[in-house]
Amino acid sequence: MQFISDLVRLVFRDLWAHKLRTFLTMFGIAWGIGSLLLLVGLGEGFRSGNQREMREFGDDIMFLFPGRAPAVEGNMSSARNYLLTYQDYLDVKNAPYVRNATPVLQRGDLQAVSEFASANGAVIGVEPQFAQIRYLPVDEGRWLNPLDEAQRRYVIVLGDEMRRHLFPGRPAIGSVVLLNGMRFEVVGTIKRVGRGDDNSTNMRAFLPYAVMEMAFPLKGEDRRGKISFINYQPRTRGEHKLAELEAHKVIARNHGFDYHDENAFEGWDTIQQAETIGAIFDAMDVFLGGVGMVTLVLGAIGVVNIMLVSVSERTREIGTCKAIGATNRRILLQFFFEGIFITLSSGLIGMGGASTLMAVLGKVVTGQGGFDPPRLVPMTAILAISSLTVAGLGAGLYPAYQAAHLQPVEALRREA
Repeated sequence: MQFISDLVRLVFRDLWAHKLRTFLTMFGIAWGIGSLLLLVGLGEGFRSGNQREMREFGDDIMFLFPGRAPAVEGNMSSARNYLLTYQDYLDVKNAPYVRNATPVLQRGDLQAVSEFASANGAVIGVEPQFAQIRYLPVDEGRWLNPLDEAQRRYVIVLGDEMRRHLFPGRPAIGSVVLLNGMRFEVVGTIKRVGRGDDNSTNMRAFLPYAVMEMAFPLKGEDRRGKISFINYQPRTRGEHKLAELEAHKVIARNHGFDYHDENAFEGWDTIQQAETIGAIFDAMDVFLGGVGMVTLVLGAIGVVNIMLVSVSERTREIGTCKAIGATNRRILLQFFFEGIFITLSSGLIGMGGASTLMAVLGKVVTGQGGFDPPRLVPMTAILAISSLTVAGLGAGLYPAYQAAHLQPVEALRREA
């Protein structure tokens, strides 16, 4: 025990004797480790924020929008516009590799009025399975059901912001909302989705599709029976490209063009988007891991240099210690412990600084815009500490060996 306390005292004495050199070496390592952990934490904030937004949007959603079909394949100058129909939806729903689908009929020019206030927002006609595809957590009341659709009931479900505008501080369930003068009973409300104003679901009202199609069809000539877009889901995530291909075949067949012409389709595949973003973040992790390894190697080289300089400067001291009985083991442990102490303490300081900065950023960042507060990634921290330990072992081993194997007479003569 006395040996260990003497060893620690000697190490701290020697480091304190060269304060500036020790500080600069430790600062370089701490800065590298702190920067690595902070960058990884920021990347994880982006990743988790994107995943959260996708979950709040829905599961495995794919979109089909109206498009332009060329009369001559590949020649978009001859293209004609086409609208989606309810029959398109039925055919897509029954296509191979498609698990679920729903038609969406949307209008943004309807005036919603309650006995307390009025509001403008998107009014959407959907079938009940829309809530199985999109994320629509019910707050009060209920969601649309098959009887609403079959009996064409004049019922409405309000998004959170729409409810707040129409019924400020008052109960909405059972109340009446007028849409362009037509009465609808409020049967449900949706919980607030997303953070801030970054989710349009909050300013929407939902009607049974059959009622919407009858009362508020798309404006314009020859648009009755047409729909705004189709939401559908693949049978499994891995089959999303096959489901998209089958949906394209259906639309191309129904509207008379070649399904191989990708320019004729307008769509959005959230699964593909999530995979692309995930690949970007994976590449970022690999890059940051490489930067971290370079940082550790450079830090280890710095520790080796400072320890070799220390051995050179303290040659006479080493010779004196060995002349009065200090063993090779004691000299080896002294210099070895110095190397380990510098690397590990620098790494812990860098980790503490990164954690503190991320905690401060966590209070500033509120999770808006697809970005969650940065957080310390435990696996990255463990790998950093493990790598620092290995680097410290390597950085202290050679200088310690050099110091322990100095001959006392040769050491005293070299310093004289």
